[in-house]
Amino acid sequence: MEKAAVLTVEKLTELLGREFSEAFHPDGGLSILQVRYGGARVRQEYQKNATRPGGTLSGPVIMQLADVTAYVAILASIGWVPLAVTTSLNINFLKKPPPRALIGEGRLIKLGKRLAVAEIDIRSEAEPDLVAHATSTYSIPPW
Repeated sequence: MEKAAVLTVEKLTELLGREFSEAFHPDGGLSILQVRYGGARVRQEYQKNATRPGGTLSGPVIMQLADVTAYVAILASIGWVPLAVTTSLNINFLKKPPPRALIGEGRLIKLGKRLAVAEIDIRSEAEPDLVAHATSTYSIPPW
């Protein structure tokens, strides 16, 4: 039997909006689509001001989505531990994304008491091919 998420989409959205208002606000474009124990899906709305020359979405936008997706997957699995922090993020940009929303699909490949490792696939909305692939490690304080 699969474990249930500790925090719901609604609760995570509320808590993140309160604690990280610079990223989770109505105009920020980030929304949590789904959480489960060990995983999450997060959407980054397309924003014209987040493009780079050539009409593609900028690398920092894609990296933010990867990092947020990992963070949401961890919090959905362990509960509200806002001081969990990224210790590494490795990303491979695989394909130029078209000007549309991005979806981050993350899964935890290790969840320990002090360390979590996530793998994140980034796709353009409604596209099967990966735009980017990332791995992220988080340090988890005592909780």
